[in-house]
Amino acid sequence: MLVIGLIKEGKIPEDKRVALTPAQCRMLQSKVAGLKVIVQPCKNRCFSDDEYRKAGVEVNEDVSSCNLLLGIKEVPVQQLVPGKRYMFFSHTKKMQPHNQALMNAMVDKKITLIDYECLEHADGQRIIGFGFFAGIVGAHNGIYAYGNRTGAFSLCRVGECKTYKHLLNKYFGLKLPNVKIAVTGSGRVASGILEIMNLLGVIEVEKEDFLSRDFEYPAYVQLKGPDLYEHKVTRKYNRDDFHNNPRNYRCTFRQFLPHTDILMNGIYWDKNVPRLFEWSDMLLPDFRIQTIADITDDKEGSVPCNLGDSTIEFPVYGVDPISRQMVDPYQKDCVDVMAVGNLPNELPRDASRYFGQQLIKYVLEDVLQGTSPVLERATILKEGKLTPQYDYLHDYAYAPQANISR
Repeated sequence: MLVIGLIKEGKIPEDKRVALTPAQCRMLQSKVAGLKVIVQPCKNRCFSDDEYRKAGVEVNEDVSSCNLLLGIKEVPVQQLVPGKRYMFFSHTKKMQPHNQALMNAMVDKKITLIDYECLEHADGQRIIGFGFFAGIVGAHNGIYAYGNRTGAFSLCRVGECKTYKHLLNKYFGLKLPNVKIAVTGSGRVASGILEIMNLLGVIEVEKEDFLSRDFEYPAYVQLKGPDLYEHKVTRKYNRDDFHNNPRNYRCTFRQFLPHTDILMNGIYWDKNVPRLFEWSDMLLPDFRIQTIADITDDKEGSVPCNLGDSTIEFPVYGVDPISRQMVDPYQKDCVDVMAVGNLPNELPRDASRYFGQQLIKYVLEDVLQGTSPVLERATILKEGKLTPQYDYLHDYAYAPQANISR
């Protein structure tokens, strides 16, 4: 029998999302023999305890009978249940320093960790995630920030809308100025950004036109891997070679800096991938960007002036390119940055429903069968031990407790 526990989120700031909605739990319990769901009570979840109870789901603080625990964000060390199998976004695969204590604790407690981020098809394509709604909310916030900076229009906050459908109603009659927007990326985040571009009537244009002229209407260009990177020797782009050897490539985005008002960044980045631009570029007289929505949100990553997370309450901060310090937004000679780390939390019910649909469609059947290549590739820890494909995390995972601040 598979008993799934939906755990309450413990990370601060609180996250309202959940892996399965009440309706999805009801459907699973009625259609899948031998499956039961237990939900830990939580006051701040986007679906109330009563909604789960009305769907026929047990609400119980005790999840010791569960053999699979589903969360969203990192589980606080003190909430980890020893010996259990977990699925959540651990943010450890890149050896993130702030989550080393979590990884070390999971080793100590002999936990099995299946990371949502690592659920991939054989070719490396991500299977599930919240990227689409991150793109939706991030693009909206970027347009919101540009309106505040220029005074050309006014846009509400996403949190003022209960649902995505309600948000769409806010776009009726909204006319944007002749702004030029660069959208980077080709995955789920970029798909969400493009959804907002289309809903707001921003017209897609070719790269060559974007670089050579202005328009009598708001326009955007989508820049994918081949548009952003080239090999230092061959000046070509090969996706597999780029991901295996990113240091052999240079970024070509600088040519867009004099032609872009808003940057919507949805490109994947790690420490070996070249940045879109550097601090020195921001001091050039033809640096035109006024607003950056860094939706993938890597501090000092592909966008060097990402100085750290903003919050849902205060999503935008200013950056002084001379002092390289954070300042109040919308100031002259500064650039506004939107860098919220939990964007889908602004539309938690829609985002949870979308996530749960993917989880049911692509993952739960494998869980019911016991295992699969997909699950094996996503299992970072098995009973507290690193699996072979994640052995590169050895020093990170098995660091002495005395050296890690908890």
